[in-house]
Parts: sequence; structure tokens; C-alpha cells
Amino acid sequence: MNLMNPTFIHTYVSVDCIVFGFDYDHRLNILLVQRHLENTPKEKQRKLPGSLILSQEDVDDAAQRVLHELTGIKKMVLKQFRCFADPKRASSPEDIKWMDKEYQPNIDRIITVAYLSLCKIDHKINSTKYDTVDWFPVDQIPALPFDHNLIIQEALKEVRRWVESDFSIVFELLPKKFTIRQLHRLYSDLSKNKIDIKNFHKKISTFNFILPLDEMETNVAHRAARYYKFDKKLYRKSHNKLIK
Repeated sequence: MNLMNPTFIHTYVSVDCIVFGFDYDHRLNILLVQRHLENTPKEKQRKLPGSLILSQEDVDDAAQRVLHELTGIKKMVLKQFRCFADPKRASSPEDIKWMDKEYQPNIDRIITVAYLSLCKIDHKINSTKYDTVDWFPVDQIPALPFDHNLIIQEALKEVRRWVESDFSIVFELLPKKFTIRQLHRLYSDLSKNKIDIKNFHKKISTFNFILPLDEMETNVAHRAARYYKFDKKLYRKSHNKLIK
């Protein structure tokens, strides 16, 4: 093999993490961080959290490190879903300038392995790396550097496939106690299957793993709704019966 082949380039591998959350305004959100570039407005410096992989680091370990540095949370649901390797994905002058500042070496090409993660939005975000970490509704994501907007689009497709194969994933985003309206809104955001709220209520009532609580909403302008909780053990039993 000719190792001096000029078509071989100086390539780096990174991980990017798409963290989904569901807020109390009933919207699906994504965590974005702030990068720092001189003479660039702050609103144009949002990006997905990510990092180059360290020399002695496995790619999954790198993703876990990025998530911990981002949130301060040690254990989060994490799923690798795609590699992004377009030769032009980091070719804009602003992106090249930022990479030279952040990583120092002259990088010819950067390939990223993308992960999606789910976070209860009431968890306190305690980042050890980023000064600015904010939730953005998925329908209000600004123009991002590299191919981060494309990565988010693909992450949404992946999490929707995930929910269709494992409904319990929805509850990783909801608070421990939730209303049927919250569950319906989140399911609608994550699923291609649209269902009206009345039919959704009927469907949920057939699930023995969604348990009503003796607790109602308080201090709300609309009619107070009952709270429910998800029972993971009952779900597993029901799911196993369906598989057999």
C-alpha cells in the first residue's frame, strides 16, 4: 500500500450530541451551546455540543463525556444513530476559523458520529464546559454552523422511529407526574401518527402501565387535569406479553 498517496487526508473524528427535552409549555426542545468567534453576533454562534475524540477514548465514551460536560448528569439515555462525513461539512470560513482556534491543528476534514439523548427538562443543567446552554424549541432552531441543522433533522427522524418501536421512550422526556394533555402533545411531536385528544384519552385508558394519581393540577387558567404516572415494571410485563 502506498501510504504517501496524496488523496489520503488529515482527518479527525468528533461526536455531536442532540439532547431532546420537553418543557412545561408543551414543546419539544433541543439543547444548544454558545461558541465564541470574534466579530460575530452571539445569536449566530449557537451550535450542537460536541468534541473531537481523545486519543485513548472510545467513541461512546466520548459521547458520554460530552453529555456530562454539557449537563452535569452522569446517566442519560444515549443512542448513536448516524455518521456525517460530507467533505464540505466544515468548509465555511467561519467554521474553519473556529476549528483553528478551538483545536489548533490544521484539520483537512472532520467526520462526526451523531448521538441523540433524552433529558427531563426539569433537571438542572450544570455545565462544566459551556458558559451558555439554552433550550430551543425544535421549530425555532436558528441557522447553525457546519451541518448541525441537518443533524437535528435526522435526529428527529431517528427519535420518531425509536418511539414507534418502543413507546416507553416518551416517558424519558416527561416529568414523573404528567397530564394526558402533556403526553398527547409530546406523542404528537414525536410520532407521525396524529390522533385527536379524545381518541388519545380512550387509547391511554387501555394501558395498565399509565396510572392515574389522586392529584390534580393547581393554579391553572383552564380546567384542572388529573396527573398520571408511568409504571416501567408494568410496561415491561405488558410489552413482553405482546412479543410472545
